[in-house]
Amino acid sequence: MSNPANQQPSRHTINPPVFFGAAFLICLLVWMTAAFPDHADRWFNHIQGSIVTNASWFYVAAVALILICVAFLGLSRYGDIKLGPDHAEPDFSFGSWFAMLFSAGMGIGLMFFGVAEPVMHFLSPPVGEPGTVEAAREAMKLTFFHWGLHAWAIYAIVALILAFFGYRHKLPLTLRSALYPMIGDRIYGPIGHAIDIFAILGTVFGVATSLGYGVLQVNSGLNYLFDLPVSREVQVVLIVVISALATLSVATGLEKGIRRLSEFNLILALVLLGLVILVGPTVLLLQMFLQNTGGYLSEIVSKTFNLYAYESSDWMGGWTLLYWAWWLSWSPFVGMFIARISRGRTIREFVTGVLFVPTGFTLLWMTVFGNTAIDMIMHQDKVALGEVVQQDVSVALFQFLGYFPMADILSFVGVLMVVVFFVTSSDSGAMVIDMLASGGESRTPVWQRVFWACLVGIVAIVLLMAGGLGALQTATIASALPFAMILLMASYGLLKALAVDATKKDSLAQATLTPKVGRNPIPWQHRLNNMVHFPRRFDVNRFLKEVVLPAMESVSVELQKQGVESNIVFDEEKSMPSFKVFHGEEHDFLYQVYPRAYLQPSFMMDDEDDDERKYFRAEVFLREGGQDYDIMGWTRDQVIGDIIDQYEKHMYFLHMVR
Repeated sequence: MSNPANQQPSRHTINPPVFFGAAFLICLLVWMTAAFPDHADRWFNHIQGSIVTNASWFYVAAVALILICVAFLGLSRYGDIKLGPDHAEPDFSFGSWFAMLFSAGMGIGLMFFGVAEPVMHFLSPPVGEPGTVEAAREAMKLTFFHWGLHAWAIYAIVALILAFFGYRHKLPLTLRSALYPMIGDRIYGPIGHAIDIFAILGTVFGVATSLGYGVLQVNSGLNYLFDLPVSREVQVVLIVVISALATLSVATGLEKGIRRLSEFNLILALVLLGLVILVGPTVLLLQMFLQNTGGYLSEIVSKTFNLYAYESSDWMGGWTLLYWAWWLSWSPFVGMFIARISRGRTIREFVTGVLFVPTGFTLLWMTVFGNTAIDMIMHQDKVALGEVVQQDVSVALFQFLGYFPMADILSFVGVLMVVVFFVTSSDSGAMVIDMLASGGESRTPVWQRVFWACLVGIVAIVLLMAGGLGALQTATIASALPFAMILLMASYGLLKALAVDATKKDSLAQATLTPKVGRNPIPWQHRLNNMVHFPRRFDVNRFLKEVVLPAMESVSVELQKQGVESNIVFDEEKSMPSFKVFHGEEHDFLYQVYPRAYLQPSFMMDDEDDDERKYFRAEVFLREGGQDYDIMGWTRDQVIGDIIDQYEKHMYFLHMVR
């Protein structure tokens, strides 16, 4: 089929209300937090404190429901439905896909908290005695809990909603489409604009605050390696460099820039992980990984619903609820990016790839870095590591790597990974923001992507210098409460829409048809000729105009006699006739025939080039996508019979969903 990506974009693709509305609000909020950082910090902290006190139960329930919903979708009959038409194939290999979703979703957090969080839980557990074996065991369970299935389930549900409605039902690939089951076509009005602006604000401020805090870790690493001073000036330069690299990456596009950087970073992560395993207590780490995983899975239900209500502890608000809020506030960006790279995968393949594979890698990472650090403190008398973690989290990774052989090399790899992770977060963030501001367009002019990449860097610099990063991060986390409500409603809408799609699939397989019309058998010589004759495009195009179009017209005329409205359109560019029957508020019927190119089998190949070796099939496409059968060579009556058969199945589907 003709690919829209081959068309040249216009000078701009912006959706003005969203583009200018978001830009204005970003400037206003940045000015407020930069001009009055203390006041903004107090105000946003008050809002967040009220949410933690009064809505903690809702956060816990919402995230639990999201995890249950994603797991159900992956295991149920809905798992066979594709994120796109039935004939769609994945745009990226599994390795590239995993590298991109991992880099955008969680990579930088692992660098920042891989050592720090287990150590902090070990030294300050929510209950029990710190520094004990039991505290170490509980520290790893809590770390797994915060970075495991729940976090990836939040990303997965947003991505599933957007990819399903965007690629299978042709809605814009923006956050507004998540509300389609609830408000229908009103997503194209002010409500939809407001939702997309909300997503842009969350993405810009989420990436900017992460970039602002992240340069602290980069600065600490460069100070450890090269004695580069830790100062605001150095950090501003680092933000400029990272933003410039992100701008270059996003300007080159998803395929060349973001994909290659993500793959490079995944390779670095595997190298660093492998070196720490080999140099560290290898056998002990493998044992701990299995035990940690078992402990996490055995207690996942109790930890999911544990609010520490009986202990009267504020630990919950300082850790779990902040994590849930942060994953929720980050999910419009990460979810949209994952949706953008997941077209053509089945829901089951998607859930496996987004929920279970990254979780497994994340848990392995936390075990290797967290358990090694705890072992150093408990059994190797490296108490200084614990003191550093409690004083400055940004230095924790480099202090940890300093105890290994080849410490400088490991630290250099660590710094390089942090930089590339930030570049991939910034460039993928700029791509998502640009799509939101362009009504879901994925191919946009370079200047638009560059504008958003630069704006994120400028926001980070202004807030770093003015001291407003903390206030803005608090505001971003507080925004997770209304978004969680929207997400639960959208998840319900997704389940309803999937039920309709599954019913359509069942109707295609189970409808009991009346005796076939016009199915005179093709003589066996003609059938054999069709099997070994490989038509050129010209032959198929002539068949479409001389046989298929008249067949559609005959059915259309008969429907008009019955008072049923239909129309026929012939796309000259694609050489594709389309026959559509209108059913008012119910699902319309669509029957298309499209010439698809294939290479001839090897026994028919000669020394011609690929274009000369191509042959074409006249394949049937329905509303759900390609049906993978060829009608080339059929008679007019046989094509009419196929249209009637598919229409009868469609009528059975409408009967099933009424």
